[in-house]
Amino acid sequence: MPTVTVQPDGIEVPLEDGETILAGLFRNGYAYRIGCRRGGCAICKVDLLSGEVEYDHTVAENVLTAEERATGTCLSCRAVPVGDVTIALREEHLRRVSSLLAFYAMAAQGKGTPAASSAPNSG
Repeated sequence: MPTVTVQPDGIEVPLEDGETILAGLFRNGYAYRIGCRRGGCAICKVDLLSGEVEYDHTVAENVLTAEERATGTCLSCRAVPVGDVTIALREEHLRRVSSLLAFYAMAAQGKGTPAASSAPNSG
């Protein structure tokens, strides 16, 4: 299971195999500026600082040029990490938009839940 580390905040988020960066962030309750979510508007461009991504759908040259790809720009809505990656958001920070999604994502990863980890022992 790949992990995406999001700079400038250093937040690490687990992704499912085959999941796009954007989908994994949303599934874990995080968001940042986005647009169409289909690879057509280029609003979700991020800088790939380390790691490698592939695209399971065609991305138009006018949305993400070969030069941009070569210099580490990727479309988070279409980029599927090959392994662990580190990205940098452009002029913004990742924000938590759904505590409930984060709660369920944490439970699904077997990391317990905030309520369970802070509950007193009744035994």
